[in-house]
Amino acid sequence: MMRGLLSALLCTLFAATALSAAEAREEVVLGLSQNRVAITADFDGSEILIFGAVKRETPIPDTDPLEVIVTVAGPASPVTVRRKEKKLGIWVNADSVLVDSAPSFYAVATSGPFEDVLSDTEDLRHRVSVERAIRSVGAAMNIRGAQDFADAVVRIRQDEGLYSLRPSTVAVDQQTLFRTAIDMPANLTEGAYTTRVLLTRGGQVVSAYETVIDVRKVGLERFLYALSREQPFIYGIMSLVIAVLAGWGASAAFQLLRDR
Repeated sequence: MMRGLLSALLCTLFAATALSAAEAREEVVLGLSQNRVAITADFDGSEILIFGAVKRETPIPDTDPLEVIVTVAGPASPVTVRRKEKKLGIWVNADSVLVDSAPSFYAVATSGPFEDVLSDTEDLRHRVSVERAIRSVGAAMNIRGAQDFADAVVRIRQDEGLYSLRPSTVAVDQQTLFRTAIDMPANLTEGAYTTRVLLTRGGQVVSAYETVIDVRKVGLERFLYALSREQPFIYGIMSLVIAVLAGWGASAAFQLLRDR
């Protein structure tokens, strides 16, 4: 009995070691054209070049071809979505749902058609697709079409250029080198943008890597943003003074032109 137990333990240990070796067979070595984005007065967007290589300790597997998925996600926060209905000829807010967490920006780039690169099960597990990057805990039982509220968040932010799915935009060379570019619009939210690279074969994730791109306001924009959050009263007074001075200046200039 003792011998059988020892044999089973050794088999389990061997299987775990073999599985670990298989999982570590391919790893991501990543590079970014920049890991910090500065939002200034003339900021009109940015393009992040993401490139890297696959590190292997064994030959390239002679099975399914290697596919690459790159995701960039901005800071997430809850979002309240309201549905409008027409009552007595007037559009009014009706039902509302709190979407538990929605990234302020989300882009997915893949090396092939999304459904070929990642299985539905793996998508559910890793939350890769735009729809699954949004977490909605649930809605009241009396609200019909609760999923429509999360879909509305996706639709609105896609129209604003904040959410995007970019199939077949990751170039993969000889199953070893990969590269892609992610366009980031001007209306970015400050914070840490999580960047993930997933390697897949046959729709299954075989390796993952994660890093962060820091997006911050700088210069005068940073000062005004911090002042509005930390000293709202002073910010309000300053805004009022600037508005009065601007109005007086415009009036004086108009008066001067009229006198001529």
